[in-house]
Amino acid sequence: MADPRFNEIFTRPENDIFHVVFFPDRIYHAQYLNATRSPRYRYNVQEVRGQLDINVLKGEVYLDGKFLCNFLRVEYRASRLIEQARIRNRFVQGELMAYINLLPENLPPVGATIKLRHCPWIDAHQVEIWETLEPPANTDHDVKVLDMMGHQGSITRISAFNPALKNIKQLKRIELSFRENDRDLPFGFTIGNPAWDNNFRRSFQVPNTQTPSSSQNTVDVLNYLINFQRGWYLQADQTNPVRYLNAMMNDGDPERASENIIEMRWLLQREFGSSVVFFHEVIIPPGKVEGTHQHIGSEELYYIVEGEGIAYMGVGDDPQTETFPTVTRNIFGIGLKECKELPVKTGSIIFTKSGGIHGIRNPGTKPLKFVAFLYHSS
Repeated sequence: MADPRFNEIFTRPENDIFHVVFFPDRIYHAQYLNATRSPRYRYNVQEVRGQLDINVLKGEVYLDGKFLCNFLRVEYRASRLIEQARIRNRFVQGELMAYINLLPENLPPVGATIKLRHCPWIDAHQVEIWETLEPPANTDHDVKVLDMMGHQGSITRISAFNPALKNIKQLKRIELSFRENDRDLPFGFTIGNPAWDNNFRRSFQVPNTQTPSSSQNTVDVLNYLINFQRGWYLQADQTNPVRYLNAMMNDGDPERASENIIEMRWLLQREFGSSVVFFHEVIIPPGKVEGTHQHIGSEELYYIVEGEGIAYMGVGDDPQTETFPTVTRNIFGIGLKECKELPVKTGSIIFTKSGGIHGIRNPGTKPLKFVAFLYHSS
């Protein structure tokens, strides 16, 4: 017997409003998931996470109102992979490959490489991994959906994933990377050097040592991390800092010194979705400086929480700074540029868009502390 709550959810007036206003609520209404080409199937999407071009959904599939199995869906819009393929004089076509590594709680990791097919309804490559493709006893799958099922189909099954999918609420973390298909379409020749989107040279910071600017504190990763944890409760002062010597300063900069060490507590990094890269707390001791530098393709915000200091912003970056003193700064990797010198204190905000210049110095006798987050602007 079909559960009437499904139809009630679909037809309630407030859900029609949400359907239009709140992305990604279209997911909860299941209009663009694979099996919904037949009204016999309903999805109960329990979690959605996104990062850059990626959406990952997990939940339950119902057939004729009865629970069928758990599922995992991956959607990928491939903008980074498109750029990587262009370098090789190729275009991304209708099929891609994804490496999916499940990291369930209380179970060993399990990974597999799987095919993603382009779906024009969402303009993305996608696949759904179901716990089973077998219909319940005395029931058949709808023919509108059956042709999508099977090995390398848009609805598929990976037997090694079943222990993790069986208790899908305990599946909190998933690693992903993407590459071109093994063969070019439509011509069919083998692609021997496929382009990858494995979170291009992404790394994260860990306080493995207190030696300033040690490479041991940088952990390289070759994947994206999707994290289904729903919240974090943190105490910043319980996180050990990573220390940096002459951060973002050129050789020959007169402010470089063997004791010019600043500290950063990396509070959140890979936990973020969307295009956010990190949220951290920076401590600049008295007399120390973070080098003035420029971001291209990313944006960063500083919020001063303690102390007083001097911030630097490129001339013309904010017209409202025109009346402040103009000084020449040695910009990391660029050279000498004119900047505005801005006094900052508790509550001051420095927001820098792509192409902007910023840096900060503590000329006082007490620590200068600020929090910052950075995200990709495209």
